Amino acid sequence: MEIRATAFKYGDDINTDYIISGKYKFKSTDMEAMAVHAMEELDPRYYEKVKPNGGFLVAGRNFGMGSSREQAPLVLIHANTKAVLAKSFARIFFRNAINTGLPVVECDTDLVDDGDDLELDLTAGVVRDITKGTEIPFAPLPPVMATLLADGGLVEHFRKHGGFAL
Repeated sequence: MEIRATAFKYGDDINTDYIISGKYKFKSTDMEAMAVHAMEELDPRYYEKVKPNGGFLVAGRNFGMGSSREQAPLVLIHANTKAVLAKSFARIFFRNAINTGLPVVECDTDLVDDGDDLELDLTAGVVRDITKGTEIPFAPLPPVMATLLADGGLVEHFRKHGGFAL
């Protein structure tokens, strides 16, 4: 599975309240309406930059710490975030992302600059920086997680297979 998009780069310790502020989490269950507020605490223009063509959210260490709610990855999906690349993830965010169908990749993001054009090859385990002509390797996801992503997340996998068949 290959995905191509522009990098939108942020720093370390981005918690779920930065991804979608708590002030919106309980006002609506409409993810499209909430998506306009994605990342607004760090970048008020994130939605308008990413939504039209999609993009990769690129971050440093400890991405997604905080709440265990699935709204954070869902809001990113609805904002047209194609994947999140980070040096490390909070485990609950990582699993919620896979379960909701948002690709997440742990790799050396120091080599990526804001605005770089990237190609993510989830099968080969490589991020290709088209802008710089470089490659960043990463450990591919375990097969069960790759299958869940390919099916669009856990709920879609269950719908497709009538249960947790692999």
